[in-house]
Amino acid sequence: MIPSTLEYTKATSLDEALAAVKAGARPLAGGMSLMPMMRLRLAAPGAVVDLGGVPELVGICEDGDEIAVGAMTTHRSVANDPLIRQHCHVVAQAAAGVGSMTIRNRGTIGGSLAHADPHGDLPAAILAAGGAVIVRGSGGERRIDVGDLITSYLTTSLAEDELITQVRLPKGAGQSAYAKFHRRAIDWSIVGVGVSIGANGVRAAAIGVGDRPMRLSAFESVLNGGGSLDDAIAQAGEGLSPLGDLDGSTEYKLHLVGVLAGQAHAEASSR
Repeated sequence: MIPSTLEYTKATSLDEALAAVKAGARPLAGGMSLMPMMRLRLAAPGAVVDLGGVPELVGICEDGDEIAVGAMTTHRSVANDPLIRQHCHVVAQAAAGVGSMTIRNRGTIGGSLAHADPHGDLPAAILAAGGAVIVRGSGGERRIDVGDLITSYLTTSLAEDELITQVRLPKGAGQSAYAKFHRRAIDWSIVGVGVSIGANGVRAAAIGVGDRPMRLSAFESVLNGGGSLDDAIAQAGEGLSPLGDLDGSTEYKLHLVGVLAGQAHAEASSR
């Protein structure tokens, strides 16, 4: 299907991009999610602003006890970056498994978070790591924890005139891992779980079990309270109510949560 007619602008600076978004343009990052939706007319923006020419939005660097990742940094760059691989392994591992080579070369970390698909691996990995985003709009700049960013299916807490400019990853999440189950390498995960073991205990988050990434509170509570991994696995799905669909029943998905949480924790512990 052919997308509907729209106005296209390619921004060359962050100020240009923000001005276009304020005027009503839809941000276009890598286009790996938005373009297919436009072709099917599931999305029909009247205008888009291409962020691919904004140099301020690309790059990875250390900033104190965090790693600052530009929102337009590709999945491939995130997966291969030595800083992220060493200090926030769960995010590098999740990025390495996103879709196909083409998607990893074009898709971006900021675009994945802003799209907010409940089966996206990166939001769960970043939530498990304790990451956040920096956003900018007409009201200035603010920081949002990833747990507060995605609020529902394809929905975020971003204001209409705000853009994600950076993703902030903690450097203390090197002992971490991501495990997922899917039919083919290029498919969305049916269920995915990220686990991070740090100075403040275990953090875990899953996708495929709700309308957004979900913390595995029961799993965390058992382990942080001194309980066994077996008990944590048995209780990993407590409080979750994934919908049964063509990918599997509710019971099947809850079983996957426990299995994958155990796998991710075992790999994180060995790092």
